[in-house]
Amino acid sequence: MKAILINEDKSLAFREVECPELRDGEIKIKVSCAAVNRADLLQREGSYPPPPGCPEWPGLEVSGEVCELSEKAARDGKWKIGDKVCALLGGGGYAEYVCVPQEMVMPIPAGISMIEAAALPEAFATAYLNLFIEGGAKAGDNLLMHAGASGLASVIIPMAKAFGLRVITTVRSSELAEKITHLGADIIVDTSKEDISEVLKREAEAGRAINIAIDCLGGQEVGKCFPYVAYGCRWIMIATLAGDISSVNMRTMYVKNIRLIGSTLRSKTPEVKGEILSSLVSDVWEKVTSGEIRPTIYATLPLSEAERAHDMLYSGNSTGKVVLTVEEA
Repeated sequence: MKAILINEDKSLAFREVECPELRDGEIKIKVSCAAVNRADLLQREGSYPPPPGCPEWPGLEVSGEVCELSEKAARDGKWKIGDKVCALLGGGGYAEYVCVPQEMVMPIPAGISMIEAAALPEAFATAYLNLFIEGGAKAGDNLLMHAGASGLASVIIPMAKAFGLRVITTVRSSELAEKITHLGADIIVDTSKEDISEVLKREAEAGRAINIAIDCLGGQEVGKCFPYVAYGCRWIMIATLAGDISSVNMRTMYVKNIRLIGSTLRSKTPEVKGEILSSLVSDVWEKVTSGEIRPTIYATLPLSEAERAHDMLYSGNSTGKVVLTVEEA
């Protein structure tokens, strides 16, 4: 089969590789589409290696058709050949075939295309993990979601709104602010014109201090924002695109009972990931089918053009998910 490999100079190449072999408890999927994530860029740069036993090529989420079952998967009877599915991977999605533990596989919600389905597993599982498991979100909470034009924000914002949260998000320009209005955030902050800490201060003074922050930026803004969050706020760090270091007043943290939480989906055990996916299907898929929550697709490209897809994320101008279509490769 063909897959996208990372060269020594960190460029990408579309090459022949050995087709993966099933291990017991796994199913094989003929991949239709694979979504692109920032974690793929980190893996390409050498700072986010795949877990042991995963293929060396990137890709954390796919959609496709079940084409082979291991003996255990066949006995369990949850999946059958020909089922249309989407799956969360430890790696290896940029390929024509993947083998994945059956617990990491989900049915495609009714009315969802293969392209949209590829954008569900990683982003939706990350959204669910950080909103409800790490963040303890409930109706009436106030959420800060940084990087509103990102693929993850395109899921978290509508998911939070569908479950009754009020949402503040940030973007880097008025053009990006205009492009994400459809997501339904209550406040979109253009950080080229306004400091997010000042916005949070105004919101706190109006009785709307944030209860949860999902932060992929980090940097000095973290410490600047802490004085204006609600008592018991959960500030969840999922990346540090704006910098690894922040000056934090520790007294503010303990007086306000602020929880500073580091969170990555990829490092969770298969058992925890399976529980998250099961919760997604039971709690969220109905809202996806109804249209309350849908992934925003920014662009689709053939698998062979993965490097161009990565460039779209590197540019910072994409709004929503970039998806690679394997059948066009």
